[in-house]
Amino acid sequence: MRGDNEPVTSAAASTRGRLRIYLGAAPGVGKTFAMLGEAHRRVERGTDVVVGIVETHGRRHTAALLDGLETVPRRAMAYRGTMFAEMDLDAILRRRPEVVLVDELAHTNVPGSRHEKRWQDVGELLDAGIDVISTVNIQHLESLNDVVSSITGITQRETVPDAVVRAADQIELVDMVPEALRRRLAHGNVHAADKVDAALGNYFRVGNLTALRELALLWLADRVEEGLERYRAEHGIDGTWAARVRIVVAVTGGPESGTLLRRAALISGRSAGRDLVAVHVVRGDGTVGARPEAISHLRQLTEDLGGTFHTVVGEDPGTAVLEFARTVNGTQVVVGASRRGRLSLALRPSAVDQIVRESGDIDVHVVSHERAGRARRTWVQARRIPRGRSAVAWAMAVAIPLVITLVLLPFASAISLSTVLLAYLLGVVASSLVGGIAPAVATALLAGVAANFFFVPPVRTLTIAQPESAFALLVFVIVGAVIATIVDRSAARAEDAALRRAEANVLLSLSTGVLGRGNGVQALLDQACTTFGMRSAALFEDTSAGRAPAVVEVTGERPPSSPDSADVVVDAGVGLQLALVGRPLPASDLRLLDAFAAQAGAVLERNRLAARAADAARLQSSESVRTAILAAVSHDLRTPVAGIKAALATVLDPDLTLAPADEHELLLQAAEATDRLDALLANLLDLSRLQTGAVRPVLEPVSVVEVVDGALAGLPAGSVVDETGEDLPLIVTDEGLLERVLANIIENAVRHNPTGEPVRVTAAVVPGGSVEVRVADRGPGVRAEERDRMFEPFQRLGDAPGGSGVGLGLAVARGLAEAVGAELEADDTPGGGLTMLVRVPVTAPGGSP
Repeated sequence: MRGDNEPVTSAAASTRGRLRIYLGAAPGVGKTFAMLGEAHRRVERGTDVVVGIVETHGRRHTAALLDGLETVPRRAMAYRGTMFAEMDLDAILRRRPEVVLVDELAHTNVPGSRHEKRWQDVGELLDAGIDVISTVNIQHLESLNDVVSSITGITQRETVPDAVVRAADQIELVDMVPEALRRRLAHGNVHAADKVDAALGNYFRVGNLTALRELALLWLADRVEEGLERYRAEHGIDGTWAARVRIVVAVTGGPESGTLLRRAALISGRSAGRDLVAVHVVRGDGTVGARPEAISHLRQLTEDLGGTFHTVVGEDPGTAVLEFARTVNGTQVVVGASRRGRLSLALRPSAVDQIVRESGDIDVHVVSHERAGRARRTWVQARRIPRGRSAVAWAMAVAIPLVITLVLLPFASAISLSTVLLAYLLGVVASSLVGGIAPAVATALLAGVAANFFFVPPVRTLTIAQPESAFALLVFVIVGAVIATIVDRSAARAEDAALRRAEANVLLSLSTGVLGRGNGVQALLDQACTTFGMRSAALFEDTSAGRAPAVVEVTGERPPSSPDSADVVVDAGVGLQLALVGRPLPASDLRLLDAFAAQAGAVLERNRLAARAADAARLQSSESVRTAILAAVSHDLRTPVAGIKAALATVLDPDLTLAPADEHELLLQAAEATDRLDALLANLLDLSRLQTGAVRPVLEPVSVVEVVDGALAGLPAGSVVDETGEDLPLIVTDEGLLERVLANIIENAVRHNPTGEPVRVTAAVVPGGSVEVRVADRGPGVRAEERDRMFEPFQRLGDAPGGSGVGLGLAVARGLAEAVGAELEADDTPGGGLTMLVRVPVTAPGGSP
């Protein structure tokens, strides 16, 4: 199976080499064997092919294929006392073959190589215009690393970015059924004989191999489809190519939408390689559509059925659905039977009829449901007029015809009936804008009566002499009612659009502003009170049956003591209720309040999960420290205690007669061991105080020189050179704690410094208002990648002499430095060694002197 990308056509990329990859589901399927076979075929055709690197893993059939192929010698590299043979990239570039074989694309190169990964070497070869043939297993793709780990229980440390493999000009799948691969393994053609049984019972189980094979097939199928879509786009092909069954379900958000999705899932379940895609069409003005909670439910249902949900904008639903189906290369469309009645369908065809008529080569499934054929109003409902405004509107319904009549009566003999009716029609529009449909229709009726009585001969009677006048009055009343309906619905749409814009702005503020604050629940309650004009709000949680809900968070004046005492209560999740006090809310506001409640529940859960994670991290850290302390007690504490006991026992032994010099030497050894034990116990105590938060620094202005002098006390003479000057400004810190920081650092430097080389301590003012104290030694130093780890408790890196402490000094130093507002970092000493930098602010944190 192959997935071929289109060749690069740009002039700039025309000299770049082409990459061909053999993709396998598992080791042993024959990727390297297939690559070597392709190399022999190209050699027979006269192509210049060399072997950059091929790993045979002791497989004799694979090794036999290397005969007859030129091989570039590997480059020997030393790492940690061991020699490794890596691909010689420079030799290949000098040789410049037409094609080079590079096995195991995901391989990690030995440190010291030009590139960290082999796929980066391949990139350089391609840039040089050399074609590359390589191999990779599906488990090494970065995007599938977690999936493979869950299947096999093995985490692959060597991975290659998917983009590198996708960019290959040709990908060929080397496929093999699990049973055949297990037979090959059993015959010793994959692993050595002593490893066969373990491999068959672990990684090479039938289930593992089947899952890996499916991953490889599906991944390559997606790449093939990408190539197909690219080809269709480049050649302007709009028609559907049914290479894969893709079912598009058109959902309106109505009650029948769930039925359509489940029916489409049943249809797609009968086809291999199927896709389920749901699409919902909304109007361009955004004022007509399904309820957001209904769309959210359909989105979740689609994902549960293994599909994807999309929303598109279009004024014509039928056209929008078909355009979307062709865009995603849909092969079938599932729609529900129209809910409109027969009369409505006779006057205007439904979107379903349009989809069937214009579908072309796309199959259409029309699914019946219990609401099919039932007429349903789809237009915007009439506006809800406030009670006070409604009274004014009805008064205007009577007053407007009266006022217009009084204005027109002096000109009755000079104006025609059409002019009179147009004037009354203007009043009908004004009445509909203020009060809606009913007052406007009343205005039209009263205006028709007034026009008949005062302006239609014979005047001052309700008799109509001319049929044309009667027809004109009838048309006036009908037109007035229609215009009133249109105006009212337009105003309702405008109000609905404004409301949705306001809701969108509130939700945007909710998602971008509130969740980023420290106390998310408190901020949500504050914003809910502000948005809905409430006096106070509270979040309650049901703790147990029979007990009153517990208060989680409150805000505002006189918050509710229970949900029963609130004006508005909505659910905020399992066992949670959001209660507000102030006024009852209309149904239109409750939908937005539900969003606040859901966010409050989510933020509360997030905070609790974060707290649990922090507790778990603290427990894990404490457990690690506890384990390390036990290890320290079992060895590092026992060593000085044993030395003290041995020295004192020797001195006190009545059967031994010691010379005064020997006795003095033993007592000195006991004293030194006691000092080491005291320092070790002090560090353990400091670490414990730091972890429990018991360190309370007292910040005050102190001299740098005094702190350094205190840290140097007790060190061997000549081991440290103090070059701190007297002209440094005062620093604001805790003198005792900073002295402990410098003492631990300097003692650590002296211990690791070569004999005869003093440690140098300097200090200077640095930009940013700080004094930087530098402690430089000439020891072996610490690699940059290990410098963060050396500040962790119980870490002794390679430069630490055996038995020289438990690795607490630097951990305690950094903890104490952070406690007093200082920074502790490590850097290289020019000429070799390690330099510790302690930066202490000249002013206290917060800017106070």
